[in-house]
Amino acid sequence: MQKVTDNTREPAGIQPKGEILDFDCFIEGDSAYGAMLKAIAGAREAIRLEAYIFADDEIGWQFANALAEQAGRGVSVCVHIDAAGSLFWLSRRLPRYLREHGVRIQWYHRVGRSPIRYNRRNHRKMLIVDDSVAFLGGMNLHRENSLRLFGLERWRDTHFAIRGPLVRQAIDLFDALWRHRREPPCAAVGLEDTALITNRPRRWRHLLRRLYGAAFASASSKIYLTTPYLVPDLRTQRGMMAAARRGVDVRLLVPRQSDSRLALWAAHAAYESLLSRGVRLYEYLPRVLHAKTAVVDGTWSSVGTANLDYRSFFLNYELNLVTADKRMASVLEEQFLKDLEDAEEVKLKRWMRRGLPNRVGEFIGWLGRRWL
Repeated sequence: MQKVTDNTREPAGIQPKGEILDFDCFIEGDSAYGAMLKAIAGAREAIRLEAYIFADDEIGWQFANALAEQAGRGVSVCVHIDAAGSLFWLSRRLPRYLREHGVRIQWYHRVGRSPIRYNRRNHRKMLIVDDSVAFLGGMNLHRENSLRLFGLERWRDTHFAIRGPLVRQAIDLFDALWRHRREPPCAAVGLEDTALITNRPRRWRHLLRRLYGAAFASASSKIYLTTPYLVPDLRTQRGMMAAARRGVDVRLLVPRQSDSRLALWAAHAAYESLLSRGVRLYEYLPRVLHAKTAVVDGTWSSVGTANLDYRSFFLNYELNLVTADKRMASVLEEQFLKDLEDAEEVKLKRWMRRGLPNRVGEFIGWLGRRWL
C-alpha cells in the first residue's frame, strides 16, 4: 500500500506491524478522569500534560491538587495550556497554585502576541505518565464531561489510554513543543500502520487530511464518522461523496446542539451537497457531541482531537491515533452504532424546505469557516 508520507528518517514510537494495540476506551468523563488521576498518583518520574481547556472548576482542581502533590514528591511535572482554549475557563488562581507547588507551566500563544499566532492553537489533549501510559482523545479538563457534576447533559466524548511503543512517540511530540523545537521526524504512514499523527509544523500541515483522503479512497463497504464540527474542505467533501457514489455506506454523526452557533451554521452549509450525493447525515439529539472518531470498513480507525474542519486540518496542533487494529475499529464502530440510536437522520427533501433565515445563517457560517 502506498504511504501517505515519505520522509527518510525513521522516528521512535511507531508500533511494529502485527503487534496488538494495548488500550482502554472511555466514553464517560468520570471514568476517564478517574483513570487519569490514578495514573498521576502512581507517577515515579515524570508527568506531562497538554490541555486545551484546563478549567478552574471541580475537575480542574482535582487535577491541580494531584499534580501539585506529585511535584512536591519530586516528580517532574510539566503542564502546557492553550491560552485561547482556556481563556474563559481558567483564572490566575489555579496556575499560581501549581507554580507555587513546583509544577512547571507554559502557555501556548498568550494573548497580546501576534493575532496570527494567537489564532493557531494547541488543540491537543494529552496526559503522559512516566513512559508507561498516555491518555488522549477529545476530553478537556472541565466539569462538562462529568455525569456526577454536570448531570445528564454532560458532553458525549471519547478518550483513550494507550500503552506500548506509542507512549515514546507521545513523549517526543510533547517535548518538542515544550522546548520550542521542531517536531521529531514523521515516518511514512499508511493505512496498515498504527501511529500518532500530528499536523504541525508546516511540512506536515496536510498529513491528517491526506490520511483521511486515502482511507476514504480505499473504502469498499462503510465509512462511519463522528465529528462535533463539520466544516470539511472541498477535497474532503469530494472524498466522502466519491465513496458514496461507489456504493460505500457513508454516515456522518454530528450534534444537533453545539457550543458554537457559528460552527453549527457552517456545518449546515455543507449538508445539502453531501446529502444530494448519497452521504447519510445524523444529528445526535440528547446533548453536546464532542467525540472525533472515524472507522473505515471495520479495519481502519482514527480517534483524537481533530475535527472535520479547516481549523483542525490546517491551523491547530492536533493529535490523532490512527490504526489498523481491528479491536479498536470494533470498539469505535460499536459506539457509533449505539450513538445512532439517539440520533435523527437528516433527509434531503426535508432539509431543502428550510427557510431563508437558516440559509442566511449558513452563508455567514461558511464565510467564516476558516476562523471557527
